[in-house]
Amino acid sequence: MTDTASTRRLLLLTGLAALLGLAGGGAAWVLLHLIDIITNLALFHRFSVEHPPMGELDVGPAVLAAAVIGAVLISLLARWSPVIRGHGIPESMEAILTKQSRIAPRTAVAKPISAAIAIGTGAPFGAEGPIIVTGGSIGSLLGQVIRVSPSERKILLAAGAAAGMAATFGAPLAAVVLAIELLLFEYSVRAFIPLVVATAIAGGMHSALFGEGPLFAVPHHDFAGLEVLPAFVLLGLACGVLAIVISRGLFAVEDLYRRLPVSDFWHPAIGAVGFVAVGLVVPRALGVGYDAIGDVLNDRLALGTVAALAAGKLIAWWLALGSGTSGGTLAPILLISSAFGTVVGSAINDVLPGPDVALGAFALVAMAATFGAASQATFTAMVFVFELTRDYQVVLPLMLATVVADLVYSAVNEDSIMTEKLRRRGLHVGRHYGVDPFTATFVAAVMTAEVETFPATATVGEARARFLGGGHGAYPIVDGGALVGIASRGDVLRGEVDDTDPLVDVASLDVVTITPDASTQRVLRVMLDESVEHVPVVDGDVLVGICTRTDLLKVRRRAFELDRPQPGLAARTVRSVRARRHRA
Repeated sequence: MTDTASTRRLLLLTGLAALLGLAGGGAAWVLLHLIDIITNLALFHRFSVEHPPMGELDVGPAVLAAAVIGAVLISLLARWSPVIRGHGIPESMEAILTKQSRIAPRTAVAKPISAAIAIGTGAPFGAEGPIIVTGGSIGSLLGQVIRVSPSERKILLAAGAAAGMAATFGAPLAAVVLAIELLLFEYSVRAFIPLVVATAIAGGMHSALFGEGPLFAVPHHDFAGLEVLPAFVLLGLACGVLAIVISRGLFAVEDLYRRLPVSDFWHPAIGAVGFVAVGLVVPRALGVGYDAIGDVLNDRLALGTVAALAAGKLIAWWLALGSGTSGGTLAPILLISSAFGTVVGSAINDVLPGPDVALGAFALVAMAATFGAASQATFTAMVFVFELTRDYQVVLPLMLATVVADLVYSAVNEDSIMTEKLRRRGLHVGRHYGVDPFTATFVAAVMTAEVETFPATATVGEARARFLGGGHGAYPIVDGGALVGIASRGDVLRGEVDDTDPLVDVASLDVVTITPDASTQRVLRVMLDESVEHVPVVDGDVLVGICTRTDLLKVRRRAFELDRPQPGLAARTVRSVRARRHRA
């Protein structure tokens, strides 16, 4: 694709991304108000679009009935659109990896409705997973209506998902990073610019629809400096363990549901009974829980209450999400981890010497550390929690604790909450982002320079003898060094050609060539587009080499070599001393 054509495609994607930013804002407004309406109707028995006070909920038989009815409705919706089960991000990743970013249009309708029903009937979820799937579905649908490539459709899907997240939480930077870490599997200009445009517009929609300011207001935290960082290292270690417990516990609960001797249609209803039972003991474990997160961050609750809230929310969330109902992961993990951080932070203050750190700071940092480790989206977690609170004072300890938690989690768990389902379906999603070695390697570095050729005067018989004796599948034909054509095994082994016929009469004279300064990615594209296995390399008309599939494997081998440890200075010094002693 020429530079002009690439620019035109980028402008098209950017314009479509702007539309997705507007659509993401509208979808967020509809979803959040739908959740409030259903919550008021199902749990408080009134019609209102105001956010209901979940702290005043009286958990009893009426709540149980609403939760079970909601779960059955979700199971019915899942028969129409199975992808609505779970929190949805793995399904979006699977669509990108295996379905050319095609998501069924019904998902854009079924996912927000099912999530609103689940959250509105008391399920312990947030709106982040559903709005990401909804926005992604809108982007995918737009990419199916308009003539775009699968790679461009992937960008539209990611832009729609990021727009939904930015419009819901007012966190456009985190939405961009999340799309790059979990959905795009690439970092490029053609992806980055549409993402930024979509999230910028969606972030503006958030301000217009929901108002300014951070989602969570936190008190001012004063950090003394380096002397308090050991406390956050300990917190990071604890949050890494918590992330392991969260993810493995969820995987175990999902496995228990799969073993139940009943149809998976009834699993969400069983989960509803479970999380309402938890709600009888810890009422604030039900629903989204943003109010509870605010109370924890501002240290408004007793330590025992905070511990009970963390345990109750974790168990309720396991039982609900593991059942295969429609829900999210972010809000529950934020509440669980903030409460956990408060409890652990209190213990750290008692043990470590030096100034005490505000418990709200521990709660805030724990949110990023735990979510980043469990989702393996570490940078997203850092930026997201910062944008949710706008508390710059906490950035340094937040960064430190988050990477420590990631190290702990990665040392034990191979899969994140986002990728475990994909592995069970045979998809392995890595975390490596780097330069494609095929774009950074030139043909001259890998081509075979000593080329076996046929002269222009060769006969079919001479070529037949060489092919029957083994060797390559094709040979260039040259005349005084200039490339004339290329003869393949199929050209000369046909029965209707005679041994005395000139080879140039049966060979391919319209040869696809490449130059030594071209990238190996260009060669790979030529091989795929032209269905050839041998590409002659020419300088002008003169043959200077040939590039085959075997030569292209050298590119990948060189990339693998870069990951092999090399002897350091100490090892080389010891080796040199031993060699001198041996010679002596």
